[in-house]
Amino acid sequence: MRSAVFLDRDGVINRATILDGKSYPPQSFDEFEFLPGVEDAIRELSVSGLLVVVVTNQPDVATGKQLQGVVEEMHSFIKQHLPIDDIQVCYHSSDMGCNCRKPNAGMLKNAAKSLNIDLAKSYMVGDRWRDVEAGNNAGCRKCYFIDYGYAEQKPVPPFETVRDLADAAARILSSHVDLS
Repeated sequence: MRSAVFLDRDGVINRATILDGKSYPPQSFDEFEFLPGVEDAIRELSVSGLLVVVVTNQPDVATGKQLQGVVEEMHSFIKQHLPIDDIQVCYHSSDMGCNCRKPNAGMLKNAAKSLNIDLAKSYMVGDRWRDVEAGNNAGCRKCYFIDYGYAEQKPVPPFETVRDLADAAARILSSHVDLS
């Protein structure tokens, strides 16, 4: 079994739009932009032998605020430019009761099953409480929280606060011991 780094998308890989202290995904492909340091961080994680998996809630598709094709275009761009092993997407809104929507661990567990990932040797990096709790709910070794000070609840420990994905990647790479 392999170790993986699970990454949220908006606010971790690409720039999110912040309105009234809340994070929102880009509304069009033209608004999609990698955050500084992301490309190098993901390449370093991949080269080290860790799988890199994006796990992202995209409820705006269910609510009609976003077209699924736009989300898929963004994901195609990510796959073309970064060594990503998988992208798991939950298109459900919070009232739909699915098991894939973070903070539930469904997307991480689906990826673990399909890619032979050992969740106990894996990591989660996110910028919202839902991300950290999904990692903890999945039994990840460690979760990293990029705290942008959003106007929402903070994650429940355990987690480690980091500045950005590059900071999280450096910490993962300095502490990761592949026990496989």
